[in-house]
Amino acid sequence: MKIFAAIYIGSYEVSLKIFELAQKKPIREMDHVRARIEIGRDAYQKGYIDYERMEELGNILSEYKKIMESYRTNDYTAYAGAAFRGVKNEMFVIDQLYIRTGIRIQVPSNSEHRFIGYKSVAFQEEFNEMTKQGTAVVDVGGGNLQITLFSDGKVITTQHMVLGTLKLREQLSSIKNDVSHYENQLEELVNKDLEVFKSLYLKDYKIKYVIFMGEYIMELMKKVEKKGNKVVSAEKFVKSMRKLYKKSAEQIANELELENENDPLLVPYIVVYTRLAEELNAEEIWAPGYNVSDGMAYDYAERRRIIRPTHDFNEDIISAAKELSRRYEGFSPHIDALTEMSSLIFDAMKKMHGMGKRERLLLQTAAILHHCGKYVSLAHGPECAYSIIMESEIIGLSHLEREIVACAVLYNTYPLDDYEKLADRLDEAGYMTVAKLSAILRVSNAMDRSHKQKFKNVKATIRGRQLVITIETVDNIVLEKGLFDVKAVFFERVFGLKPVIREKRVYN
Repeated sequence: MKIFAAIYIGSYEVSLKIFELAQKKPIREMDHVRARIEIGRDAYQKGYIDYERMEELGNILSEYKKIMESYRTNDYTAYAGAAFRGVKNEMFVIDQLYIRTGIRIQVPSNSEHRFIGYKSVAFQEEFNEMTKQGTAVVDVGGGNLQITLFSDGKVITTQHMVLGTLKLREQLSSIKNDVSHYENQLEELVNKDLEVFKSLYLKDYKIKYVIFMGEYIMELMKKVEKKGNKVVSAEKFVKSMRKLYKKSAEQIANELELENENDPLLVPYIVVYTRLAEELNAEEIWAPGYNVSDGMAYDYAERRRIIRPTHDFNEDIISAAKELSRRYEGFSPHIDALTEMSSLIFDAMKKMHGMGKRERLLLQTAAILHHCGKYVSLAHGPECAYSIIMESEIIGLSHLEREIVACAVLYNTYPLDDYEKLADRLDEAGYMTVAKLSAILRVSNAMDRSHKQKFKNVKATIRGRQLVITIETVDNIVLEKGLFDVKAVFFERVFGLKPVIREKRVYN
């Protein structure tokens, strides 16, 4: 058994959760402490975290450290959210807080942050059953919100929107004293982005469940469902929220029995939840009551093999990549052939390339997405594919992993740039992974250059300093063999192996 602590520094509060982690037992929350501090307001308005706010944050973390010691925690993770990302003095603040408290704070990318929160829900028994039908997982935060759509148990898309409650409040700060007008203006801001989302991503899908994650959702659900059920009808939820619209923030806080009666983010949260429930046109709302802190515990327990997931997170990545490829009209037969061929070569070279299961997954993702840029430009397809991949949230991939996939696609066609030119985007390990993946992609792509899948019963083996690819074919493969030799040069440079084709002619 382990005692684990999760510290999360959000846009307007710092939370500490203590968990008990044990094999063959559900994760148990032992304590939950919260402290109000509006870091987000300084970060978004000023672009930096000032000394007074840093001092206040240091005091909170020092108190949290004492609580952790009292529980004799075995380990902890401390994350800072969107408010920290991009502030001018991020590194200095983190350094000073570490010197003062001994707590090392990490600032995950938006992709990593949302994935960790998503994990806490995906580990629940109800999740897999719900996602077999149309489901939207909605994570509402202070800086932004993210929607992930599922159909038939597979990820359709993940979309990130700048509709965080703190951002909305700041945009409308000049009229916040006019309660009725304030809510109407909030709705107008939210409606604009939701209308675009619906027109682009909901045309072909019916949503049955909306899974809400975010502040105040549990208190609001208790208002809707007195019996404490975590699932309620969307119609009932919306009707109850619309009644709250007519009341002041103080009245709402009292009705919900909230400790902070003057929270200016309460109304924005209610507006966002209500409009999402209406626009997604769901049948039921599920609020499991988990957040990123719970996700940190599940992530830690999974990595330490204390618990095992029932949900296939790798399949989420592949599914999201396939849907993105379809959106940009990728050529499926060729993509299937390339994915199979590149995986075959990867597996044959396990002892030579030094990569593992995660890199194999990145290779498959790159193979699936390598053609998506041609939808935008036939002449500049690789650059367009790079941009599409980098601007698309693929749930389960970190920002660095998305960069590796995008670069592998780019350098599948273009000569690989020197490390110095890419050092601002990739570390040395990432650069080497890009080189290896793009080398495998080049050779695999050359074998289906005509997009006619001429090869059958393909096998790959290492013989001495050669990668021997044995194929059967009934077609003329002069084009493929010629391009294969050209692509083999870079492959040999990266791996020190010469790829060769051994052809077995099959006659009908």
